[in-house]
Amino acid sequence: MTDSQRATAGYVAPFVAYVGFMALEKLAFQSQHLYPARCLAALAALLWFSRPYLSFRPVRPWSSIGIGIAVFAIWIAPDALFGYRHSRLFENSILGTTSSTITSGDQANILFLIVRTLGSMLLVPVLEELFWRGWLMRWLIQPDFTKVPLGTYAPLAFWATAILFAGEHGSYWEVGLAAGIIYNWWIVRTRRLADCMLAHAVTNGLLAGYVMTTGAWRYWL
Repeated sequence: MTDSQRATAGYVAPFVAYVGFMALEKLAFQSQHLYPARCLAALAALLWFSRPYLSFRPVRPWSSIGIGIAVFAIWIAPDALFGYRHSRLFENSILGTTSSTITSGDQANILFLIVRTLGSMLLVPVLEELFWRGWLMRWLIQPDFTKVPLGTYAPLAFWATAILFAGEHGSYWEVGLAAGIIYNWWIVRTRRLADCMLAHAVTNGLLAGYVMTTGAWRYWL
């Protein structure tokens, strides 16, 4: 395996492992019973491929926390203020619906909720930031992405990454787009994945708390 191939695997493999298990869950089970396996597969890929490319030292930690809080507020505000989520613009055959695949049994399962919360806070931000802003945003500038410094701004790469990130979030595409723009802007400002990982972790942690305290399971698709 060449250095370029090793780098690609380090940035991409954990995300592919996670999304692959998520697709299997939706196709075969329509539930999140395999969520622990999903996390274990992604964690194994991180440990095997990604360690040389990881850094958890943000340069602007307090600002990153503030960014994470702001994105959380953006994520829940449209539903809380306007309740437009069930229109055809957001729920259709392409985007799906806002209904969660978490069963009532899992909603009452403390162990599952702990794993789901830790996965969304500690694992998902790492693998998603590696993929979206560590790899894709640079690969769209130059296929030999390791030659492109983190946080390099190019309009096509910036906006294409934000749009694809929005698409990943299905019927929540419009707040996903806002989040993608903000996280992209933040890596351009900080040039550190660790800052985006911290912001993303704060967003997901607050969302997990909101889901469990309000019963808004639809946010955990």
